[in-house]
Amino acid sequence: MPNERRKEIARSSLLLQSFPEEYVAALMAASSWHRYDRGETLFLHGETARSVHIVIEGWVKLFRVSPNGGEAVVSVFTKGESFGEAVAFRNKQYPVSAEAVTDCELIQIPTGALLEMMRKDPEVGVSILASTFTHLHSLVSQLEQLKAQTGAQRVAEFLLEICEKESGGCVVTLPYDKVLIAGRLGMKPESLSRAFSKLKAVGVRIARNEAIIDDVDRLRDYSEADPAQSWSRTT
Repeated sequence: MPNERRKEIARSSLLLQSFPEEYVAALMAASSWHRYDRGETLFLHGETARSVHIVIEGWVKLFRVSPNGGEAVVSVFTKGESFGEAVAFRNKQYPVSAEAVTDCELIQIPTGALLEMMRKDPEVGVSILASTFTHLHSLVSQLEQLKAQTGAQRVAEFLLEICEKESGGCVVTLPYDKVLIAGRLGMKPESLSRAFSKLKAVGVRIARNEAIIDDVDRLRDYSEADPAQSWSRTT
């Protein structure tokens, strides 16, 4: 990917999009760029956080391993999304591990560079707080989905999140394997398969690593419907 394109993606991230151009240029100069192969570890639970990460290409998962060896997926990030702000600014240990779900590229911004800008300009701190709040809101939304939506509705909302169209038909490439998608949505793989089957009734078909959506608006209506109605419509 051309270097200028990388910088454009970083600039458009929630973390940096409201920064003055001269600040962004200074951060880009102080940052490092890294490529990771699928399955490669970015950092481990317990390591000290010293930078903020922005995904330039690909997908990254944050996860924890339970005492019994099971893996709990905390969140998944893709192009233009940042993570690690809260622990980096406090120089704390990572509460999760991070792994490349696909081949990916990231920019790592040193915490010191961001802290220095915050001291010079309080508006930088406001931007960083907004980014951190968005991550928190995302986690709260995931909890709400687990409590208030059926499995099929959670899958429908996931497909809508990665769909690039607002209406009409759409073909979505599933960004990572179905086991991880199930973990991201708080489901077992077999439950995910059943959810995909139920979504056929609202015009969604799965072909290998693609989801063919006949009508985005119809799928959105289904994802937002009362769970009791959604259940009855897909049984």
